[in-house]
Amino acid sequence: MNGKKMGQEIGRISAGSPDYPALLKEIRDFPQELFYIGDIKLLRKRCAAVVGSRNTTQYGRSMAVAIAKRLAERDVAVVSGLARGIDTCAHRGALSVAGSTIAVLGCGVDVCYPKENEGIKREIEENGLVISEYVPGTKPQRYHFPQRNRIISGLSEITVVVQARNNSGALITAELSAEQGREVCALPGNIDSAYNLGSNKLIKDGARPIVSIADVLEVMGLDAIERKEAEKLLGGTEMKIFNILQQHGEMGMDEICQKLGKPPAYVTGIVTIMELKGIVFSSLGKIFIAKG
Repeated sequence: MNGKKMGQEIGRISAGSPDYPALLKEIRDFPQELFYIGDIKLLRKRCAAVVGSRNTTQYGRSMAVAIAKRLAERDVAVVSGLARGIDTCAHRGALSVAGSTIAVLGCGVDVCYPKENEGIKREIEENGLVISEYVPGTKPQRYHFPQRNRIISGLSEITVVVQARNNSGALITAELSAEQGREVCALPGNIDSAYNLGSNKLIKDGARPIVSIADVLEVMGLDAIERKEAEKLLGGTEMKIFNILQQHGEMGMDEICQKLGKPPAYVTGIVTIMELKGIVFSSLGKIFIAKG
């Protein structure tokens, strides 16, 4: 079905359509049809959910943007719920690098909730994808949002909870993701802040803590930095060290010196420059490929 509502093309796909995402079909109660505005082909991409509370802090907002940007730069579609707070920041982060983002609504695709997000909703319609299981014209209802959360997690290989209070709907998404056999990651926060209570509890209960953005990429089997990007930034010896680390993983300085056949003073200087460029980092005497 294709229809028009206020100048926007509204499409519909059923569970039998070739465009229907295979990953979503794996969940127990997948929707039999989806309505959409935007690029339906985005459902064929690898997806990651980035979610969190509506009420959040500057730390949470900035991290949501940063995580979404890095995922989008790696050609991963960022999935969220278009709610105010973390969801909005996740969508904005992906859009800021001309990346892919998918908004899953708890109302019809032609309805904007919250009203304040009309601008970013239009931007997603033009450059991403807006989807819902509810027929066009359906108004938001409180019970719709826990239902739509199963679609957010169901589309996604991983769910990243950036910042969540103890009663946040993001915790429902994380729980659904775990039930669906997907990876759940959470960003640690101050233990004396109510803004982080839910996300910290997820970590206590077994969610993977996000110590750096590279952790999110690692869960998806993605390098923190692509080879093409490294080749633009690195000189000859730097590239040799990068190749050694890619091949062998974390290494001590002595091991790198041995592989290169160069003295420690020389290699230390090169590694220091690579750290300044953000390509590698060191910890506990080991050198690692760059953090995100």
